Amino acid sequence: MKGCGLRFALFGDPIGHSLSPAMHRAAYASMGFTASYEAYRVADAGEIIPRMRSLGLDGASVTIPHKEGIAAHLDEVTADARMIGAVNTVVRQGDRFVGDNTDWLGLVQDLQEHVPIRGSTFAVLGAGGMARAAVFALLRQGGMPVIFNRTPERGAALVRDFHCPVRPLTALTDFRADVLINTTPVGMHPHTEQSPVAPESLPNFRFVIDAVYNPRETKLLREAAAAGCTPISGVGLFVRQGAEQIRIWTGREAPAAVMRQVVLAALPER
Repeated sequence: MKGCGLRFALFGDPIGHSLSPAMHRAAYASMGFTASYEAYRVADAGEIIPRMRSLGLDGASVTIPHKEGIAAHLDEVTADARMIGAVNTVVRQGDRFVGDNTDWLGLVQDLQEHVPIRGSTFAVLGAGGMARAAVFALLRQGGMPVIFNRTPERGAALVRDFHCPVRPLTALTDFRADVLINTTPVGMHPHTEQSPVAPESLPNFRFVIDAVYNPRETKLLREAAAAGCTPISGVGLFVRQGAEQIRIWTGREAPAAVMRQVVLAALPER
């Protein structure tokens, strides 16, 4: 067996819905690595690095709400993660902890299977860590993102950092775009009967992608299909960002097909 004793974890709040442990464990087993991956609920981003030290972790995934806050507690942040302003991946290098971001790569890889990014217009819901990764990814690939968000302060930060248009969420009704991307946690298990978008706005978009992957078919995606849009599950993004994390931690390509199969088998349809 390879990679004897490798230890990884997920940190966030909440984490009970996450399929990261099952997905990662299946990947390491398929790769022939001896490795563990556990999930820990932490209330503050400042708890993550001390916990990584005490547990002897080699790397960690970081999820909501700590993707933006963790950067201040790291020894180094990669150029991409610094530009994004969010970290979802931490790797231990000796006594140093380095932050990276794989969300943007996962989104690009998944979107490219469905729609050309260059020249397309995207309505991005939210202004948190996933929204920042999405805007970074779309701009790098020649897309045209417009942010829709409830909080003016967070929207203003995106304008400052990415120079892209930001509009109030109420303006979505009158906006047309090629793709709608939900980066908020609205609709995530167990709150599966919630949607961030009023159904009457959905005919304005050709494609609707939900970064929420649990459940597989969110209320947003069901209503998007009913409105004539092409719905895109968040499963692909989730698997691809996780595969990139494994590549960073181990230096080897992850078995994305195995990871996807495990996630789909564990997910409720709705």
